[in-house]
Amino acid sequence: MVRHLLRWIPLACYVGIAAGTASAILLASLTYATNLRESHIWLILLLAPMGWLMGLMYRHFGKSVEGGNNLILEQIHNPKDVIPFRMTPLILIGTFLTHVFGGSAGREGTAVQTGASLADQLTRPLRLSPQNRRILLMTGVSAGFGSVFGTPLAGGVFGMEVLAIGAIGYDAIAPCFLAAFVGDLVTRAWEPVIPGIRHTVYTVSEVPSLNVRTILYASIAGVLFGLVAMLFARTTHAIASTMRRLIHRTELRPVVGGLLVTVTVFGIGYAHTSKYLGLGIPTIVAAFHTHLPFYDFAAKLVLTAVTLGTGFKGGEVTPLFFIGATMGNALSSIIPLPSSLLAGMGFVAVFAGAANTPLASTLMAMELFGAEAGAYAAIACILSYLFSGHNGIYHAQRVQSSKYEDAPAEELPLTLEAKLQSEESTER
Repeated sequence: MVRHLLRWIPLACYVGIAAGTASAILLASLTYATNLRESHIWLILLLAPMGWLMGLMYRHFGKSVEGGNNLILEQIHNPKDVIPFRMTPLILIGTFLTHVFGGSAGREGTAVQTGASLADQLTRPLRLSPQNRRILLMTGVSAGFGSVFGTPLAGGVFGMEVLAIGAIGYDAIAPCFLAAFVGDLVTRAWEPVIPGIRHTVYTVSEVPSLNVRTILYASIAGVLFGLVAMLFARTTHAIASTMRRLIHRTELRPVVGGLLVTVTVFGIGYAHTSKYLGLGIPTIVAAFHTHLPFYDFAAKLVLTAVTLGTGFKGGEVTPLFFIGATMGNALSSIIPLPSSLLAGMGFVAVFAGAANTPLASTLMAMELFGAEAGAYAAIACILSYLFSGHNGIYHAQRVQSSKYEDAPAEELPLTLEAKLQSEESTER
């Protein structure tokens, strides 16, 4: 055990430092991108041509890394080629361009990719075995996730839980947690040095005592959150599948998505649609304090599915936070629980259902909202996980054991999507 820890402590610290620094750069760049876009609305008109340039960039320089998060999960499941270092600058640039020009996307995907790709650069110099490389990649995922959201406990579990439905790889528990904590500390250490780095504070102002009635209400909300998580995953995959079938040149797919987003924004009116672009953090914060239009979650779901499904870069998680928080805010009109509590429950529960990570999502709720709100969040996360079905935002996520006893793994939606993606990669 001592030998094991002596090997992994320095490796996990390196990964945490690298991922935490990359997350700091990402957070600062996205703050700058958001301010730039909001100061120059006309930039949204350039989303389609920027999508074309982004597609060309990946076509010529990043074909081996365009799989993104799914590439990382595939390498963890079946370690083969070392992930090229260029994944880090390409995803940082791609995410920055998506946000500057008005795409609806997040940041978790970028942080996970930078953390894992930077970690994997140690594989060859240290001559790591496939098993140790697998642990190293999981460590990078944890460090990236924990540092970008300021939630190291959730990050540590996420790197182990996201790989497969029904299985957690505890062989990586020490390096994953250590890297997540180091990454978070490093990102926070950069705050006085790099302007624009900050973790948003979300406040659940009222938490009623747990009883049979409130548990029932929380369960109903969790079921609804799970159905919306399933809808998001299926919609995003359906758009991506349609784009692959109709448009064979990958660099042209973001052009279509960019045009759809731009026409929607200016067709409806920028004043009404601007909050759905980029991360949408001000609206997420508002969901904890004021009543919002009931359709906010649906608008964000559609624009994010179009943005990511057509090939723009970024992540799904922050948009899922937006969808969940605003949906919880809307549900407060019909479910007799405090609106801030429902917003917090939705914040993590829709993510839990879409990513199939109920444990990481519950820990995130406790880190962000406190233990009392975390108890309600746990109920919502578990029900959302169950009712989202065998769908998910990561098609490389494996189904180790079905959520339901009588569901054959080879016939589940997530497995079928993975096969479709594998066939397309083979054809290319």
